[in-house]
Amino acid sequence: MPAYKYEALDANGKSSNGIVEAESMKAARSHLRGLQLVPLGLTPVAVVESAGGQGRFTRKAFSSSGLAVWTRQLAGLVAAGLPLERALTALADEAEEQRQRDLIAHLRSEVNGGATFARALGSVPREFDEVYRAVVAAGEQSGALGRVLERLADDLEERQSLKGKLIGAALYPAIVSLIAVIIVTFLVTYVVPQVASVFATSKHALPFLTEMMLSISAFVRQWGLLAAALLILGGIVFSASLRQPAFRLRFDAAFLNLPLAGRLARGYNAARFAGTLAMLAGAGVPILKALQAAAETLGNHALRADAMEALVQVREGAPLASALAAHKRFPGLLAMFARLGEQTGQLPTMLDRAARQLSNEVQRRAFALATLLEPLLIVAMGGVVLVIVLSVLLPIIQLNDFVK
Repeated sequence: MPAYKYEALDANGKSSNGIVEAESMKAARSHLRGLQLVPLGLTPVAVVESAGGQGRFTRKAFSSSGLAVWTRQLAGLVAAGLPLERALTALADEAEEQRQRDLIAHLRSEVNGGATFARALGSVPREFDEVYRAVVAAGEQSGALGRVLERLADDLEERQSLKGKLIGAALYPAIVSLIAVIIVTFLVTYVVPQVASVFATSKHALPFLTEMMLSISAFVRQWGLLAAALLILGGIVFSASLRQPAFRLRFDAAFLNLPLAGRLARGYNAARFAGTLAMLAGAGVPILKALQAAAETLGNHALRADAMEALVQVREGAPLASALAAHKRFPGLLAMFARLGEQTGQLPTMLDRAARQLSNEVQRRAFALATLLEPLLIVAMGGVVLVIVLSVLLPIIQLNDFVK
């Protein structure tokens, strides 16, 4: 049933607004008049754009962390025995942003109209991906929606935690690198020419280090903007090339072969794949559908291709562990835990353990790399500044020698 935002006047002439559900705008106005309200304006909730036969919100209502919090709240209400429609109503009333209230009202109207919750979520695929909808559908079919939503909230929070820790580990080296580039650029383009100009009238030759630094300074001042423009253009071309499936596949495959970053990417993607597969299998989603949905969460296209090939092998009757072990880009730990899960009949539990172990390993490697990079970047920055300072001081020292 459609939902509408309204603005109306009550019997005392005070303005009020809210959301009303009705078959049409005319029915919504009649409903408001029945509540002794004079409607001033009605607008459909969550204006939807048509795209490929499916509706989608023009802007996301929930951030990644916001979606985890909302899922946790909904799980608590449903697990407490509150009907889904009333739980959505309560969450709509508590939502802080209008976009969130509109989204939840849209979901509630779909549920009131007879749709399942998973189908209601499917009407806004930009907000709720395929994995989210598959888990909810499995929870509805099993009659344990509250418990499944709790597990889904756990997975979203763990994913956000891992992503946040990796970003935190890379943040300090990135900031140091940026500051170093700015300082060196300033010294080379402004300080070095200003100081060297003092000795331009001298008949004595400048030291080699100073001459070299002046040449670098002249190049940066003359061609720096062009070089920066070429770098930006190269970045744009590279970004456009990554949208081509064949190039993206080759690039992702090559990236996995890098000694440090490749191992981190392989571990991060494998942890996400194992965690998603464990959650879906634990919720009762058929293994083939769970594999396909988990493969779609992989950001690395080479690993995604391997996962889809493993899906084909499982469909043909191969065990999951054998299918994963056949693709060496997946860590061997994942296949080992999958084999243990199949042998013991506890596949979701073993996959979850694999995901946690892989996640911990990625965090450990990321923090170790960040700890190593921090002093190296500081030493490198100090070395470059030292060279620039020496290029400035050497002519002064040389001039003092000539005066003596």
